[in-house]
Amino acid sequence: MRPYELSLTAAAREIRARRLSPVELVDSVLERAREVASLGAYVTLTADRARRSALAAERDVAHGRLRGPLHGVPVGLKDLIDVAGTATTASSRVRAGHRAPADSTVAARLTAAGAVLAGKTHTHEFAYGLTTPQTRNARDRGRVAGGSSGGSAVAVAAGAATFALGTDTGGSIRVPAALNGVVGLKPTYGLVPRHGVTSLSWSLDHIGPITRTVEDAATVLAVLVGHDPRDPASRPAPAPDRRPATDPDDLSGLRVGVPTTYYFDHVDPEVADAVRRAVDRLALRGARLVDVEIPMARYVQAVQWGLMVPEATAYHERTLRTAAGLYEDDVRVLLEAGELMSAGDHLRAQRARTLMRREWARMLRQVDVVVAPTVPLTAVPAGQTSVSWPDGTVESVSDAYVRLSAPANITGVPALTVPAGTDRAGLPIGLQVLGRPFDEATVVRVGLAHERGSA
Repeated sequence: MRPYELSLTAAAREIRARRLSPVELVDSVLERAREVASLGAYVTLTADRARRSALAAERDVAHGRLRGPLHGVPVGLKDLIDVAGTATTASSRVRAGHRAPADSTVAARLTAAGAVLAGKTHTHEFAYGLTTPQTRNARDRGRVAGGSSGGSAVAVAAGAATFALGTDTGGSIRVPAALNGVVGLKPTYGLVPRHGVTSLSWSLDHIGPITRTVEDAATVLAVLVGHDPRDPASRPAPAPDRRPATDPDDLSGLRVGVPTTYYFDHVDPEVADAVRRAVDRLALRGARLVDVEIPMARYVQAVQWGLMVPEATAYHERTLRTAAGLYEDDVRVLLEAGELMSAGDHLRAQRARTLMRREWARMLRQVDVVVAPTVPLTAVPAGQTSVSWPDGTVESVSDAYVRLSAPANITGVPALTVPAGTDRAGLPIGLQVLGRPFDEATVVRVGLAHERGSA
C-alpha cells in the first residue's frame, strides 16, 4: 500500500511509530494529486508550502514533539476557507486575485494540530450548487462529483488528500461524499466556528470533515470544535470520542428510527435496498428498529430554498450589482431570483423552520438516531439536468440531491454519511445517520458499527 492510500488513522499510527515520515506521506499525496489532476479536485496545490510544513513536522516527530493524530498529515481545504496569504476564490471569477489576510478559525486549528495544507479544493461556485461542474467523480470520470464540496470529496476518494474540509448548507458535504464513496460529517449547527469561511446562507452553513473512515471524521472534528465569539452561532460543546467507550459492535438498547415517509419516496430501488440491508445489519448488532414519520416533510424544500436564496443574495448584493457578468449563469440566476423574494416569504420560512426543529426534537425523543439514504440516486452523468421517476415525476438533479440532506441543515442536527455498497454500475451508495443536536457521539457510534459490519 502506498502512503497516499492510508486512512488518516493509519497514517497517524505509522508516523507516531516512525515507520512513515510526514515528508514521505506528503510527497506521495502530492504526486497522486498530479496523477489525477484531470479529475479537477484542486483549484491550486500548495506544494512548496506543504513540503516545508512536512519537513518541520518530520523534525518535530524526530524530537518527540508530536502534536496529535493530524501532525504531518495532508489536508485539502474547500476554496471557501481562508488561509492567510493564500487565494480564496470560491471557484469564481468574482474572486480572481483575492488573497486571504488571515487564517479562518478552522485553518488555524488545523495548523496548530500540525496538519499540512496540500491545496485548495474546487467548490461549485460560491457553494451554490450540488454538482461542482469543474470536478469529475472519482469512480467514473463521466459522472458528476456532487457538490458543493465536490473537490474535497474527490481529493479524498482519489488519494489526493488524506482528509479534507467541506461546507454544508443543504447537503454539500454529504452529497459529494456519498457519490464518491467516502465519509462526510456535517456537525450540529454552531459546533464548528465559521469565522473566515465564505458564506452561502448564514443560518444554514456548517463546516465539517470528509474522510475515508468514521474514526477519521471523529478525529478531525475533535480538532475543529470549540467556541469562537467571532461566529455568532458558535456554541461550546464537546466533540465525540473517536473511539467510543462502548463496544461499537454492540448496539443493544439503541433505538434506530427508520422513516416510513419522505426518505424512501422517489429513491432508486438499488439505493433503498442497500440502505435497508444496512439497517438490518444494525439490528443484528442489537439495535431496536423503530418506525418514525418525518414531521413536516412536505415543507422541507420550500423552507430550504426560502431561507437559502434570500440569504445568499444578501451576501452577494453589492457584487451582483457591479459584476454580475462574472458569475456563472446558474449561480447568477439563483442570486437574481433572491432579489424577487419578499421579506414575508423569508419570515415564513423562518417560522416554519422553528416548527420543524420543534417537531424533529419531539421525534428524536422517541429514537436515538434516524437512518436513511443520503441521496436518492447515485452519481448521474455529467451534463444531466433532470431525473424522471417511474410515477412520472420529474425533478432537477439539484432538487433530487438536496432533498434528503436538507432536513439536517434546516433543523441543525448532526448528520453523517458512510458508504453502503455500490449499485450495479459500481457507483457508491450513501447511508445517512442523523442524531440529536450535539450528540455526535451517538451518530459516530452508529457509523462505526455500520462500517465494521460492512467491512
